[in-house]
Amino acid sequence: MNKPYVSHEEATIKSLREDPEYAAEYLNAVLEDGSQEELMLALRRLASAFGLKEVAGRAQLNSKTIYRMLSPAGNPELKSFQSLLAAMGLRLAVTPMANSSAH
Repeated sequence: MNKPYVSHEEATIKSLREDPEYAAEYLNAVLEDGSQEELMLALRRLASAFGLKEVAGRAQLNSKTIYRMLSPAGNPELKSFQSLLAAMGLRLAVTPMANSSAH
C-alpha cells in the first residue's frame, strides 16, 4: 500500500535520482553557499539517490568508507571525493566568480 504522503527527504532523493541536471545544480548550490556539514548531507542524499552500494562499487570504495566519509564530521580526500562524484556521473569543476575583483 502506498503512503498518502512522501517526506521531503524521499522527494529530494527521488528528484536527484531522476534528474542528473538537478543533482548537479543541487550540489553546486551547496558547494557555493553551504558548510562542510551541508556538503556531506548533500553527498549522502546523492549517494542514496544513486544507490549507496552501487556508488561504492563504481567508486572502488567500500560502503563503510563511504559512510565514514559522508558522516557529518567527514572530511574526504580530494581523490575520494572525485571518485564518489564520478561514480554518480558528476565531476568537480571550477568557474570564475561573477564580478570578482581578484585577478
